[in-house]
Amino acid sequence: MAWVERHDLRNIAIIAHVDHGKTTLVDAMFKQSGIFRDPTQLAERALDTFDLERERGITILAKTTAVVWDGVTINIVDTPGHADFGGEVERVLSMVDGALLVVDAQEGPMPQTRYVLHKALAAGLLPIVVLNKMDREGARPAEVLEAVLELFVDLEATDRQLDFPVLYASAKLGVATCALPWTASGTLAPLFEAIVRHIPAPAGDPDGPLQLLVTTLEHDDYLGRLAIGRIRQGRLNVGQMVAVAGGGRSEPVRTRVTRVFGRLGLRRVERAEAAVGDIVTVAGIADVGIGETITDPLTPAPLPPLVVDEPTLTILVGVNTSPFAGREGQFVTSRQLRERLWREAERNVGLRVEETEAPEVFRVSGRGQLHLAVLLETMRREGYEMEVSRPEVILKPGPEGWLEPFERLFLDVPEEAVGTVMELIGPRKAELVSMGPAGGGQVRLEFRIAARALLGFRTAFIHATHGYGVMNHLFDGYGPYLGDLEEVPRGALVALETGEATAYALDNAQLRGTLFIGPGTPVYAGMVVGEHSRPTDLELNVCKRKHVTNIRSSTAEEAIRLTPPRVLTLDEALEYVRADELVEITPKSVRLRKAILDPVRRKREKAQR
Repeated sequence: MAWVERHDLRNIAIIAHVDHGKTTLVDAMFKQSGIFRDPTQLAERALDTFDLERERGITILAKTTAVVWDGVTINIVDTPGHADFGGEVERVLSMVDGALLVVDAQEGPMPQTRYVLHKALAAGLLPIVVLNKMDREGARPAEVLEAVLELFVDLEATDRQLDFPVLYASAKLGVATCALPWTASGTLAPLFEAIVRHIPAPAGDPDGPLQLLVTTLEHDDYLGRLAIGRIRQGRLNVGQMVAVAGGGRSEPVRTRVTRVFGRLGLRRVERAEAAVGDIVTVAGIADVGIGETITDPLTPAPLPPLVVDEPTLTILVGVNTSPFAGREGQFVTSRQLRERLWREAERNVGLRVEETEAPEVFRVSGRGQLHLAVLLETMRREGYEMEVSRPEVILKPGPEGWLEPFERLFLDVPEEAVGTVMELIGPRKAELVSMGPAGGGQVRLEFRIAARALLGFRTAFIHATHGYGVMNHLFDGYGPYLGDLEEVPRGALVALETGEATAYALDNAQLRGTLFIGPGTPVYAGMVVGEHSRPTDLELNVCKRKHVTNIRSSTAEEAIRLTPPRVLTLDEALEYVRADELVEITPKSVRLRKAILDPVRRKREKAQR
């Protein structure tokens, strides 16, 4: 067995908390590596190709790219910074040998940094630490570096992992240095040199049986399904006969590779051959899934399948049954909905899709509310209509009863709002772990809290801190079920008839609570049009028009003044919806409705409970 190292190749993952600058750093690496003829034409945040990534300012999908520096190809895997997309993180870390940890030189390591870094260290990756945003006023590299070191120790890094190189950089300016004092002149050359020097070269047996673990799937209109992974052993050529094995298959399936691609910058580069260590995209294998191995058909040697954390949150997704169904969407049937969900489950390893007793309703389980919200938002933009139940946590049986998922909650709160936030979180049975200053007049609170207690908390927290609070949370394992949580009772304003909301009717309705709609909005009987000021539901007619008479008065022409409605986004609706309600999602609208639209039947079933 000839074990060979590829000194012309490096594979790294880039890790950072949301908004710490990793995507901007990759932009600068693109520009300075010389792979673009005109770097000035490169779009900002070039790796954020998904529309929702640009809108939300976060990385959702793990993506691979490559640059060339001094004859060495550096494959870069951009990892999501949010724990809800941990499935993306866990599968792509198997393709790399090292990690570039990007930390804000002012904020220091944040909760999402901790999550992805823990996965990287557990996988045995060697890190390089980049203290980014050194050009910002208030940068404190010495204190942040000390905090990073404490984080490594807390995550039980090995001695070799603790001996990490440190660079001081500004991704925005495209400058990196190996030592302080930092200056705003220079290039990213020290960063490239550190990657080549400190990240291990990929190694393997180029003459052994082919082994390529599929970690990502893509689809091309002309090439069909594309499998992406790293070659662990052997070689891969265009036209080569291969077998798909592992991943629960009883027998390997033989097939032929039609195209092989590498990456350079933002484009695929067709290759005739790929060898050990290369991260490649393979076409021609129609029946392949994530976690399966593309291997030699004569001596199949499947690799161990990918292991990802189990989902913690579940929802029911069903066909839209409201009176407005089919008005805005292109895909409205259960067959179309089923095909789309199963297609997503093939690509998204952190997602679980199951049938239910009702053929038009499916159970979808994910890693968190953001994970599920991104899927639903993507589907509505593709033209799907659906209705979604309230998210519920997934319980597990334990030796002494049920276990439920817990989260580690980190809150940065203005000093004057600490008392309000403590009152807000008190009924949710959260355990205060630590409390200390966070800088800038903020106080950092750390709690251990049941995952179900976080449902609906984000919106209330933002209101309590007037938008100045920062909230992050990480999965913290399972614990004993806490029983019923104290829930603030909330009543709904429910439309009594179908029609178009009028300003006259809404003027009366806004005296009873907070409205979610404005005049001219189409409504139907059973639709939730606002929040009642009392803890009971109130049915009212928001389509009522003012009677026309021939009697005039001095105030008859006085304009009606309506308070602007509180329009719920998809994320807010998922937090807000109650057990007896559904969220109706269409390409143009997000509506709340009662699960039972008929008011008589709704009252009868409530009385029976």
